[in-house]
Amino acid sequence: MSQNLESVLNAAVEENLRQFLRDSTYSSLGGVIVDLDGTIVHEDQGRTFIPDSAKFALKELYDLKRPFILNTLRFPLSVLRTFGKEWYELAHSPIPTVTLNGSQLGFVTTTTHGELTFEEISAFPLTAAEIDEVLELAKALVSAGISDVLIFQYPRDWRMGEIIWTPLPEKVIPVKEKYLSASSVTAVELSKFTDQMHCEETCMVFLLIDIPQDKLMAYQHTKRSQFYTRRGVDKLFGARQIATHLGIDLTHSIGAGDTEMDNFLADVGLAILVGNAELKFQGLSQTIKLRNPFELSTLLFRLASIQRELLNENKG
Repeated sequence: MSQNLESVLNAAVEENLRQFLRDSTYSSLGGVIVDLDGTIVHEDQGRTFIPDSAKFALKELYDLKRPFILNTLRFPLSVLRTFGKEWYELAHSPIPTVTLNGSQLGFVTTTTHGELTFEEISAFPLTAAEIDEVLELAKALVSAGISDVLIFQYPRDWRMGEIIWTPLPEKVIPVKEKYLSASSVTAVELSKFTDQMHCEETCMVFLLIDIPQDKLMAYQHTKRSQFYTRRGVDKLFGARQIATHLGIDLTHSIGAGDTEMDNFLADVGLAILVGNAELKFQGLSQTIKLRNPFELSTLLFRLASIQRELLNENKG
């Protein structure tokens, strides 16, 4: 498998990677920070998994003991339930993870009984006023006759998972069937749901309006879908926070992502842009464009190989 992985990497990409490792102090101060969905993990027929090529590369990297950070929009329970066990078996140690668009940081790890768990480092919940802003918008939409509104709540208590509110009691079962990741779906009165949200620290809210954009009419500035975190909190904020906690320098680190939400790519030394999206981000030292997650697996494998080469050169 190693020959297959090495043979795919473009010569120019290889040289950029090698140059970054020579010019930076990645081997002592850096780490790798990656988005998950669409960047390094795959979904096929409802199953999310780590491809074999990525597993092979990750094993090589974990042997070299540099921090490997996950930076994802997913909520902690989703990470644990999907590929958490697979990833932990590769790492054999707590996995530093930024979840919920930067609003909850922690480690994917195990309990003393060997059960997978999430150990919080820090969290940055929305303020009461910020929660009210979202709920007032939902209330206005429902009052205007737009009832296909869903509110996704992600409490700081990660064990609660994902809670979905719908204004229509008859939609509870269909919503449950559509969003299998949800821990619960409720159709209580919005005022009661508001009280419930104020009783729990909430790290992120997702508002989904299930109608075409052109039918929003008077709500021209309302997006059909919108993620809300505390002001100033996003993947870049989360990356900086966890880098400080781990004692690494993002300017000597490598980041990979595939969407505009992956703004931490602008703060790393080597930014890897995965996929076809035209992303504006540039790494502080180098930027590499890859076509797909398989090429990222290849690059990560070569990262480990070149790091070993350079370490041996320094020993010599």
